[in-house]
Amino acid sequence: MNLDRLYEAEARFMQVYPDGFDDPQIQAIRKKHNVDALIKFSKESLTRLNCQQPDFVADTLLKIVSRSSMVSRFEKPPFKDFINTLGPDERKILAFAVEDRLFGKKKAGFEQMLELFAHHKVAKWTVLTAVPFYFAPRREVFVKPNTAKGILKALDVEDVVYSPRPTWEFYRGYQKVLSQVKKEVSPSLSPSYAALSGFLMMSLGENFTTSR
Repeated sequence: MNLDRLYEAEARFMQVYPDGFDDPQIQAIRKKHNVDALIKFSKESLTRLNCQQPDFVADTLLKIVSRSSMVSRFEKPPFKDFINTLGPDERKILAFAVEDRLFGKKKAGFEQMLELFAHHKVAKWTVLTAVPFYFAPRREVFVKPNTAKGILKALDVEDVVYSPRPTWEFYRGYQKVLSQVKKEVSPSLSPSYAALSGFLMMSLGENFTTSR
């Protein structure tokens, strides 16, 4: 990882926003994206007990994805169709997968969700990672393809290779990269992993096409 470039990006960002993500301008952006409300809704709705109710889980996932400003408006209608066409057995599979992803064997849950999403042709990084992110924003990362690829390129990270088809290997690799970044910069830049990647996107954008 190119730490010199990271430190330069941090210095530029903090010069404009001295309080990091507590800066009023950044807070205004955060409110527009409805992040806090979706985090609260996700944590309150997706309890382990509620994961025993397949219909409730399916409906909750649809609400989260539909309300998320981080998910493209072009990806929302197919996801809605996917949820609405799931039969009882597939809803049970989805609920078990979500429970595993959030509370149990995370890799198994990820791959179970991926298999079901892929079968219905909605296996997109954004819809696969949005719900875990809102549920645990300080632990889980949100993968927006262009942002993720841009960050890895700008920081000269070569051992984490992006895949258009979601994989646990890339997810964990990207998560580890952001975890390392988090350790190197001011805590005010990482109230969540999405905020941290937002800081990187805003401050490294000019390098996205020139870092390699």
